[in-house]
Order: sequence, then C-alpha cells, then structure tokens
Amino acid sequence: MTVAADRLSPVLVHHIVNTLGWRSLRPLQEESVGPVLDGNDAVLLAPTAGGKTEAAVFPLLSAMDSGSWSGLSVVYVCPLKALLNNLLPRLEIYAGWIGRRAALWHGDVPETGRRRILADPPDILLTTPESLEAMLLSVKVDQRRLFADLRAVVVDEVHAFAGDDRGWHLLAVLERLTRLTGRPIQRIGLSATVGNPAELLTWLQGSNRGPARVVAPETATTPDNAIELDYVGSVPNAATVIAALHRGEKRLVFCDSRQLVEELGAALRARGVTAFLSHASLSLDERRRAEEAFADARDCVIVSTSTLELGIDVGDLDRVIQINTPSSVAAFLQRLGRSGRRPGTTRNCLFLALDQDSLVSAAALTLLWSRGYVEPVKAPPEPRHIVAQQFLALCLQEHKVGNRLWVEHWNGLPPFDRSAEPIVRHLVEHGYVERDGEYLFIGPAAEEKFGRRHFMDMTAVFTAPPEFTVFSGRQEIGRTDPMLLTERVEGPRVLLLGGRGWQVTWIDWKRRRCYVEPTDRPGKARWYGTAFTGSSFALTRACRDVLLGADPPVAMTERAVRYLAKTRDAATRTVHPGGTVITREGDDVRWWNWGGYRANAVLTATLSGLTDEKQRFEDEWVRLRPDLTRDMWKAGTANAADRLCLPDIDERALRGLKFNEALPARLATATLAARLADLDGALTALAEPVRFVIH
Repeated sequence: MTVAADRLSPVLVHHIVNTLGWRSLRPLQEESVGPVLDGNDAVLLAPTAGGKTEAAVFPLLSAMDSGSWSGLSVVYVCPLKALLNNLLPRLEIYAGWIGRRAALWHGDVPETGRRRILADPPDILLTTPESLEAMLLSVKVDQRRLFADLRAVVVDEVHAFAGDDRGWHLLAVLERLTRLTGRPIQRIGLSATVGNPAELLTWLQGSNRGPARVVAPETATTPDNAIELDYVGSVPNAATVIAALHRGEKRLVFCDSRQLVEELGAALRARGVTAFLSHASLSLDERRRAEEAFADARDCVIVSTSTLELGIDVGDLDRVIQINTPSSVAAFLQRLGRSGRRPGTTRNCLFLALDQDSLVSAAALTLLWSRGYVEPVKAPPEPRHIVAQQFLALCLQEHKVGNRLWVEHWNGLPPFDRSAEPIVRHLVEHGYVERDGEYLFIGPAAEEKFGRRHFMDMTAVFTAPPEFTVFSGRQEIGRTDPMLLTERVEGPRVLLLGGRGWQVTWIDWKRRRCYVEPTDRPGKARWYGTAFTGSSFALTRACRDVLLGADPPVAMTERAVRYLAKTRDAATRTVHPGGTVITREGDDVRWWNWGGYRANAVLTATLSGLTDEKQRFEDEWVRLRPDLTRDMWKAGTANAADRLCLPDIDERALRGLKFNEALPARLATATLAARLADLDGALTALAEPVRFVIH
C-alpha cells in the first residue's frame, strides 16, 4: 500500500489487503483519500467499474473511525432503488469492518425496517432523494434527532441527477438538511466521464463555499475497445443476428424504448434464445427475477432500457449490443463500460441499426466519441416548478413558515432565494398557501391537488403517465398504457409484456387493473406520451459530417458500408461542406441547417415571417414558406442573431411539467420555452453561408 493508504484506518487497510485481496488501491481511490479525509467537497470521476464507491466510502469510514463519529453520519444517495439494493451488501461489509452499520430506506423497504432505523439509526443510510424528502415531511420521523450527526452526503451517478429536475430537487433537499444540522455537509459526487466536471462540482456544492476538488486521474493507457456497426433493417433481423452471434456468451442488449425491449425479447425467445427483460414498466419482482437469473446463467441475453446502464450488477458480461443509438456519448460510455471487466477481456459494443437514419446516428455518435467529445452536464434552466414544490414541502415540514424567513431554509441558493417571491405570492393568491399574520402554511388548494397518500405525491418531481397494472392471477406482471386497452382490435386483446403474450380477460377501470392469462398469440406493446426532445447540436452536426464522408474509426460490416453509401448518395442535396442548404421541391421548402432539435425550435420562432405556417421542424431542417425567395431570406435573417426568440410552447406540453398549476401560467410557459432552447446552436446556424438548391 502507498502513502495515501497510510491515512486510511489500519483496520480498513487490513481488510482491503487480506479480505479483498487487493495489493494496491486503484488510481481514483488513491487520489481521493486526501481530499475526502480533509473534508473537501469533491466530484470523483472514473469510467464504469472504476472503483468510485470505494474511493468515497473508504476515506469516509476512516474519518468516522478516527473522529469517533456517532449516529447517522453519512447519507449515500442513488438515482435508482435497484442500485441501492445492489450496493447495500457491499457497504454493510465495509462498515462492519470497523464495527459500523449501513441500512437501506426507500419506497420498497417495509415499515418494520424503517422503524428499526428510526429507533437505532445506522452510520450509513442508503436512500433516494425522494425518500430523503419523505423523511423530512413525515410526522413519524424526528428529523432533527435523525440527522443531527450528519457529516457527509455521497451522490452516486451525480451526472444522472444534474441533467434533469431530480438534480434541482436533490440540491434543494440537501440545503434543507444543511439548515437542519446547522453546519455545512460535505458533498461527494461520483460520476462517469462528463465534459464539464468543474461546473458539475460547483453545481453540487450548492451553498457550500469550502475547498472543492475534481479527482479524475489520467490512465496511463487507453483501454482497448472493440466497436462494430452493422445494419440489420428490422427487429426480426436483429434477433436473428443476436441469436447467431456469440453463442455460449452472456449478452446485454440496450434499447431506448420499452416497446423495442418487448418486441426484441419476444423475437429472441421465438428463436430459442434464453432471454430476460428489464424496463421500468415491468413489476419489481419480474425485473429482479430476470436480473438474478441472468446473473447466474450463461449463454443468454438480457434486453433492457437504460435501467441497466447505471452500474447495477448483473454479473460478468461478455458482450454489449446496442439497438440503434443511445441519446448521448455519455450514455454510450456507460454502456460500453459494462463489458471488459474481467482480466484479459476487452470493452466491446456492437451497434445494430434498424434503419438508415439510425445507422448514420450510430456512425455520428462513435465519431464524436473518437474525437474525445463527451456532453457537458447542464442543469435544466429556470426550475420554477421545483421552487413551488419545495416551498410547499417546506410548509409541510415546518408546519408554518415565517413570511420573511423562508428563504433561509435554502441558505440563499438560487433559484430558491428572494427571486422566488413572485412564485410564493402566486401560491398565496391561489390558495396553495395560506397566510396568518407573519406565518405561511399549507392551504386547501395544495391539499386538494397534492394531499393524497399523506402528501407523498409531493416528493416526486415528475408526473408519470397513467398506467394500468397487469395481473396474472395474483402475480403482478407490470404496467401498460391505457390506450392499448381502449383501441379497437379484431378478436382477443393480447398484450406483450415481459417478452410474452398475455390475453386480457378483464379490465377493472375503477382500480386501473388489467387481468390476463398466458397465451401463445402474438401480443402488442406500446407506451404513449413520452416527450420528444430530439438530438443535440453536436450529434446532429456529427451526422452531417458522416453524410459528407467522415467515417468513425470503428469496424463496419459490409452491410453497414453498403447502406451508409446509399444514404450518403441520397443526401447530396441536403448537406454541403461550405454551409447550410435551402432546398425546394414543389411547395416543400426546407432549410437544412443540421442544428439539432432545440436550435431549430429557436430558429422556427425567430424566423416566424419566413417559416411555414405549420411551424414544422426536425433535428436537421426547418420548413420555410413555399413562396420564399433569396431576397426574402436575406431581409428576414438580416438581424435575426440580435432578436432570437424562445420557442413557442403548446399548452398541452405543460401537463408534463409537474406542479405547473402552482405557477403563474406565464412562468410555467417561460420555463418550458427556456428548456427547449439552444441559443448557441441557433446563432451558429445563422452565421453560416446558405446555398440554395432549387428543383
């Protein structure tokens, strides 16, 4: 062991060497000892399976041991309950080495387990942000006693939080915990590779102003990667390829929709492949059975959405296969990192494109990856609906809040500071909050809207689309979209769930339950209502580079090469190395700027005098008015860079913004508009030369 390891608890070092059999710490673990033991806030960066958990936990356990910390002193936060379940046995062992305890608290933990924690708090508590807030709101929890000794919070997969509203929610809850304890809490984020680690650390620190470190050791060698692109054209063809390749090996297949997981799982089973499925609409028991069976088996496939992206242990993998393309390079790196963990094996990923657009996207993504690009993690702008949710939650936590003192509970952190006063006024004016002299407390409108199940609906910041629970006898199979239960069908209604067919026997509309029995008939899977966000500027521009001839430095099958050549030939009118292109075919006029969905949303709103009345746009193009001329274009875009507009928002889109009713309508609309905008991408597209191609 090294000098850094000498700072760890001798008992820990003994077990690291003799129980784990480690001769040395990994680079990240080595470099994290000093900053974590010194109490610094930190973001610890390493690829999947890089030892991030130990890099945080070993120094914290050492500080706990040498500093005689007592009570609940470390909270370990994860984005997924399954990840917490997976981590608990390991952290129980590590804590036990120095006579300490770890325990689990989330929505699936029974009441008896929670009562044990409250009666005798563990040293380390593994939980989710939603469960943390539930503890702050619960009348059964003495919050000040439970969290009195809290010293540090570890946020696993911090990049997964920071990129959406769960990150703002987590940050606000951490500030309320800081206020409750009366002292700064050390914050340690664990992350895969991101493009802006220093910004991520600043975001995670919140109101903390102490020393902070990004720990990201450079590896001496670049790991070998075996990346291959293939074009298969359909789900049945993808199943045929997977069934034929790598027999005897354990394969993890990623799909980016639940429907695709179901269809591919059924197709693999039809070809005699031992296949397991995992996605969010399968029941917890169904997913656990699949993941445990997969972990213990050989010569099998598990088909999953991103639920298995974030480090849940499903045993040693031989192969990673990606159907179509993940949404980002960061997601690809997570998935690639699931393979090549055994000594002597190589990280690998086989892309199977179901159509030509997906083939281009896969080539573009691997091109970006080969250039060393990883997306920066950006917190969604202007989270006003989270401010409203947090103020209501604070009123529940404290029962009454001082009209002038509420801002202190978030320690001055924007946007939960004085800038939130218009939102608070709106809550009072519309009955979500009531005023009694100098105090504010929960009002009747909040009780009516969010008061079900003891306000537990307040702890989740997303609105889940309504789904029906599917039962076979007493066994819960999963959940399905109600539209599948109402659309017209000929003959029996058959669902595809868990990779097998289920014939519907009875629907309990009042209780939102659907009863089924197994069938050999082919079933149907579909989930509606998922918001479309499109591709980023970087990925869309990389697609353009691919169409212009750039090849990623990865292997491509003959099929992939052939179909990529066809796609390039078909795109000659829409891409040009010297700038953007405007094409006309009859009345269909399009500006091919390859700006990405959000930039084109901005440009469609900004150039409203030039765009088509239907306001159509995609990642690659904006539809323009059919009578457009060069002079009209020149005049209409002359000062566009100085007058960029936020995108227009369909009022129906507000339904997906939970707590939007607790905001003034104009602020709710402004929140969504800001989130749909890529101003930098729009400016880049406007600055480029335009070439007219008229047929």
